[in-house]
Amino acid sequence: MRCRNCGTEIADKAIVCYRCGAATTDPVRKAVPVKARRSASSLLSGVAFLVVALIILSFAKASGYPQSMDAAAIVLALIGAGLLGARLVRRR
Repeated sequence: MRCRNCGTEIADKAIVCYRCGAATTDPVRKAVPVKARRSASSLLSGVAFLVVALIILSFAKASGYPQSMDAAAIVLALIGAGLLGARLVRRR
């Protein structure tokens, strides 16, 4: 018998070609597609932004620049909320 991929002479009962590794017959069953698992990185980054925003808010009064610290905390909280919202939308 000849390999249908490379043409090498192989044994009649061979399952794969010893030279190229190609199968001698078509597969009996098709492979089941596996859903890709989503990583938790977007969830963790959203929570991290929210935690940092809370830490900044708690130390804002003690710093010399409370208004700019409040603004930074609001920006970080919005970024964190946006990341968490995007994660929820993608999940559906």
